[in-house]
Amino acid sequence: MFTSRSILVTGGTGSFGKSFIKQVLTECPDVERIVVFSRDEFKQFEMSNMSEFVGSSKLRFFLGDIRDKERLMRAFDGIDIVIHAAALKQVPACEYNPFEAIKTNVLGAQNIIEAAIDRGVKKVVALSTDKACSPINLYGATKLCSDKLFIAGSVYSGTKRTKFSVVRYGNVAGSRGSVIPFFQKLIREGAKELPITDYRMTRFWLKLESAIDLVCHAVENMNGGELFVKKIPSMKMTDLAKAIAPNLPLKEIGIRPGEKIHEMMISVEDARNTIEMDNHFVIYPDAYPSEKKLSGKPVQNDFEYHSGNNSEWLNIDQMRNLITEIDNNNIKEKEILKAGWRVVDAA
Repeated sequence: MFTSRSILVTGGTGSFGKSFIKQVLTECPDVERIVVFSRDEFKQFEMSNMSEFVGSSKLRFFLGDIRDKERLMRAFDGIDIVIHAAALKQVPACEYNPFEAIKTNVLGAQNIIEAAIDRGVKKVVALSTDKACSPINLYGATKLCSDKLFIAGSVYSGTKRTKFSVVRYGNVAGSRGSVIPFFQKLIREGAKELPITDYRMTRFWLKLESAIDLVCHAVENMNGGELFVKKIPSMKMTDLAKAIAPNLPLKEIGIRPGEKIHEMMISVEDARNTIEMDNHFVIYPDAYPSEKKLSGKPVQNDFEYHSGNNSEWLNIDQMRNLITEIDNNNIKEKEILKAGWRVVDAA
């Protein structure tokens, strides 16, 4: 899939980018090169000094912002595949800074599409979120716009034939800004109770490896215009809190602006254009027919997929094991970073 290909990952220093790049370097040693495109020089410096990346002849670091189309044009030179993971993702921050969210999540998406087409990129896969389905906050609305732009990109590319698809999934356990490290921080600071916005609330949860697997599947199987939706388990937020701190009481503090009781991945309006496969769903665009569709089973017209009506659930023990695995991985990453610094110092 990636043999002799040049790959660029926007937001490549984030949790997804680092894990995706590590997996590609490990499983596909014949990849031509991987370009990390991001705007934070210190994060690039840290990543370049991780012992698992130090000395890699395949890895390149490219400073830039997806708001800057000219920089993207330079970065996309000779690139075959783009994985778009860069975004402003924090709901409160996007609500407070709406112009900034639009510049990055919407106009940045347009820049990537146009630069990819003009530079002859073969495939672009953009990462989305469950909050883009029937959005009620600005972050979700900007990601819905982004999704629509990328889905339309395959038509917009015309004779250039660049293909665009989107991958949508829910919360990645342990990612930066998620509720798990937030709860852990409260516990370390001596909290006597854990805040729950609404006792009825549920969320989708998946491991980072599952997100990477779906992205790789999309790259390999996309024809352009698909929105891939991962099948992942749900969990009650009250059970998540019990998994982290079984002896602490919970306090319901009221739902925050822009929050849903249940996060949605596929709305009933999308059902007529959705097919089901073994591990995921595929939503096709309504406005223009796809040239070639993947084989799958059409869902019922009244079908919808949200974290409250899911058929697969995580229990407290499963989440506790997942959190332990995440904590061990975080410790390992810190050790790898320290080892990388030792390598640099020795040089």
